[in-house]
Amino acid sequence: MSLKLPSIKDKNVEVAGKTVLVRAGIDAPLDDKGNVTDDTRIQEAVPTIKYLSQKGAKVVLLVKVGRPGWKVVESLRVTSIAKRLSELLGQEVKALGDCVGDEVEKAVGELKDGDVVMLENVFFHPEEETNDSVFAQQLARLGQVYVNDAFSSSHRNQTSIVGIPKHLPSYAGLLLEKEVKVLTAALEKPKRPFVVVLGGAKVSDKIGVIRNLGLKADKILIGGAMMFTFYRSRGFDVGSSRFESDKVSLADDLLNEFQGKIVLPVDVVAADKFANDARSQVVAASELPHGWMGLDIGPESVRRFIKELSEAGTIIWSGPLGVFEFPNFAEGTAAIAKAISEMTGKATTIIGGGDTLSAVEKAGLKGKFGHSSTGGGAMLELLEGKTLPGIAALAEAAAR
Repeated sequence: MSLKLPSIKDKNVEVAGKTVLVRAGIDAPLDDKGNVTDDTRIQEAVPTIKYLSQKGAKVVLLVKVGRPGWKVVESLRVTSIAKRLSELLGQEVKALGDCVGDEVEKAVGELKDGDVVMLENVFFHPEEETNDSVFAQQLARLGQVYVNDAFSSSHRNQTSIVGIPKHLPSYAGLLLEKEVKVLTAALEKPKRPFVVVLGGAKVSDKIGVIRNLGLKADKILIGGAMMFTFYRSRGFDVGSSRFESDKVSLADDLLNEFQGKIVLPVDVVAADKFANDARSQVVAASELPHGWMGLDIGPESVRRFIKELSEAGTIIWSGPLGVFEFPNFAEGTAAIAKAISEMTGKATTIIGGGDTLSAVEKAGLKGKFGHSSTGGGAMLELLEGKTLPGIAALAEAAAR
């Protein structure tokens, strides 16, 4: 899976005086008034933008914001994101009213070397979803060079990710390059023991990851609602806990295939309803009371998981281990987050996924890990061993 991406820092890449179209992963969450509530992804995009601007490029940013349903949604315009980026860069980033069209081309044509401008939300155009060739050409007309710095979207077959590289010299930005380098290094040459922590709701989201990492990791610690699908595969009564009935047989196969590697919780925090104020009790994983549901891993499971983590050389974590949104059922996730953060420096620690990062922030541990990936789905696909479409598009452009 080793991969040398064509990079904007390669010696033969000249950007001074050129218009560089950058697909940035600045998908910051906005409130209902369009204000930025978390600028992490904007901060992560700054190094690439600053590098290009200081090299004398005219930087044109192409971004997606939220899920507007491929139509214009006023609260999902890029205005406040451009404003926050302006503050971080220390220079004005003008937000344009669209991402294609005569007015946009005119505004881009008037840019001076070092200027930075942000196009309107590309997700306002349905053509983005379908990798539309005409839309790709319209976007490509805005630049002389294309840079993909949106790791978080690079697993999508979308026009701004895979269509534009067919028309322009194309390179990886600094963030995309870093994400791929860190994750592939952990997969190919992990310091051992290599311990993976997987949580979240569905086994189906993580099947490929478990199969691929089962061949590479020393231990896979499983929590979250997905653990109940594994419990059912062993004949346990999971009460009213959420599980995937159509994946029980598959979970059984995975446990058999990676016997000794997959580690399930031995106890859970059970609740009589799905609510923070539910009555709760710690029970053995095999003894969930009828009608109750497991909403967190139990204290003995936390101790066992921490012991595995304390001996690790490489740790990758994706997915919360309980319903962390409820404070009364967030202890397991918070304890594991703390344990992993304390291993940073002693071990390679990598975390990713939107819910994981939210849980880490709630636990007050943001920035305490070796690498916090900006991509959820993209990180999982890379961990599955897949080549992401956005990365393949850069490789194909370099080969032409």
